Amino acid sequence: MKDFREILNNDSVYVFDGAIGTRFYDKGVYINKSYDELNLTVPELVREVHEEYVRAGADVIETNTFGATRHKLKQHSLEGKLREINITAAKIAQQAASENTFVAGAIGPLDLRIEPYGPTSFDEAKEMFAEQVSALLEGGVDLFVLETFSDLAEIQQAIRAIKNLTNIPIVAQIQIQTDGKTVFGATPEVFTKRLDEWGVDVIGLNCGVGPTHILNELENMRELTDKKLSAQPNAGLPRDVQGRQFYMCSPEYMSKFAKRFIKAGAKFIGGCCGTTPKHIKLMADSVRAISPRKTQIVVKETAKVSENKKKADVEPVSPLDRSKWSKKVAQGEFVTSVEVLPPKGVSAERTLKSIGFLKEAGVDAVNIPDGPRAQTRMSAQATAILVEQQLGIEAVLHYCCRDRNLLGMMSDLLGAAALGLHNLLIITGDPPKMGPYPDATAVFDIDSIGLTNMVNKLNHGLDLGNNPIGKPTAFSIGVGVNPGAINLDEEIRRFEWKVEAGAEYAITQPVYDTEQLQVFLDKISHVRIPIVAGIFPLISSRNAEFMHNEVPGVRVTQDILDRMRIASEKSKEHAREEGLAIARESLEEIKDQIQGVQVSAPFGKVKYALKVFDVLPQFSEIVTAKA
Repeated sequence: MKDFREILNNDSVYVFDGAIGTRFYDKGVYINKSYDELNLTVPELVREVHEEYVRAGADVIETNTFGATRHKLKQHSLEGKLREINITAAKIAQQAASENTFVAGAIGPLDLRIEPYGPTSFDEAKEMFAEQVSALLEGGVDLFVLETFSDLAEIQQAIRAIKNLTNIPIVAQIQIQTDGKTVFGATPEVFTKRLDEWGVDVIGLNCGVGPTHILNELENMRELTDKKLSAQPNAGLPRDVQGRQFYMCSPEYMSKFAKRFIKAGAKFIGGCCGTTPKHIKLMADSVRAISPRKTQIVVKETAKVSENKKKADVEPVSPLDRSKWSKKVAQGEFVTSVEVLPPKGVSAERTLKSIGFLKEAGVDAVNIPDGPRAQTRMSAQATAILVEQQLGIEAVLHYCCRDRNLLGMMSDLLGAAALGLHNLLIITGDPPKMGPYPDATAVFDIDSIGLTNMVNKLNHGLDLGNNPIGKPTAFSIGVGVNPGAINLDEEIRRFEWKVEAGAEYAITQPVYDTEQLQVFLDKISHVRIPIVAGIFPLISSRNAEFMHNEVPGVRVTQDILDRMRIASEKSKEHAREEGLAIARESLEEIKDQIQGVQVSAPFGKVKYALKVFDVLPQFSEIVTAKA
């Protein structure tokens, strides 16, 4: 049996499946049937639905047993098959699960009134739950999910039943109404504290309402407990269309809320009524982009660099000898770079010509993004090689985890080292949904933390499996960091892991709020490595609004938005000059607190980007002359 507690104790986010009943209905099984009986009558259909969710990216699938308690089964004269239905359901789910998929025993309310609202006693309710719990345990579940409960006394009996029989984890989810309360009037403040006291492992909300209401209350619950949180909303409220109930929230809409749930503190995200594998796929893509899996590569190997070094029996290349960029970073000198996008086609002539201005101006390196915004461009690695071989200026190669599996990344990195590339900026990568090919598959075998660890191992002469590779690579390891993250504590935790994994410098998202950057720098003083600030000169009011609203992790202050709006109303030229003035002011304010600057070239305008550098003493004369 897989140990669900292992993922409870890390900070990654995991995806539950969506509605099972909705899929049965879509496949022609109508609601006058017992969906729980399908485990016995058409097990292949049940397994098919589970497999759809596994393929969609679900980390946890729930057994088809929401109504498989004695009283509910009795309504279909199936109470005598309770044990068989639950055991079979668990086995079907385990057959459908992948190696890394957990199976949750799903338990719903009894559909009875228990004391003080009805004649069923607490102990009687507990025994009814215990019947189902025992059978699901025999079938082999990895955890239990108590879902769609409104009566706190009832869910307490389900918790008692589980704890009397096993110590495997419990996810307890409450159903709320649009006012945020249960039908019995319990508020999130009440039921969150009660579930915490009763010792469940995860506290959450599911069913009843759509993502907006779930999000509102989840934000309140975060302040009330240290337990992990879960969110499994319906795909909106159902609408009656010619006698049939339809849930109107699109997969795209639900995927947006997946990100918001994460920012609100949810560790487990999934769907309830109306959600389908399409919803879960896009939600999973969103989750992987923000919080990809941290595999054993990160968790178990990060602290073993010294052991690996001994095993490889090689001496790592000193940062002073890897590249000019690496040497300056290691010596604490101020570094400069400009970010230039790879060309869209097969010809790099125009891109190389513009980058030539950077070398003439004395910029240390050119940053080459790897499929930014999930756009299709020439390989960043190929562009970086052309830059170094034809222009003689060093490249900082962005390398993301989205497009390649572990083996592909290993091959790329070994090839990059053989071709003479030495400077890396390791990032997780934007999800394909952001780009022109939304159905493209995102891999995300590991995230930027895991990739940092992998590169560090290569620098110590070891591949992913700790096998010696001979001569070690000589990469300067950079990582991305976001001083404006909504969940700053989580960003700092991830930054700590990146440093532990081997990061040697970090480049920030574009900085428009210098006070925000200072707060971040103060908070990372205990793990401080050289910080290179990102500067993106704005060129219009629309550009400023886009950066603020549509580029993840970027916050443009209201003052800057107002300045760009006023300038844009005058003319394009006024807007460009105002954008440059803002960029120079930002760099002037922070240059003594950072170890370098990366200026982005908006729309490939390298000469425009170069003008930002004239606030630096070493560039004040040469930039003016060259630009």
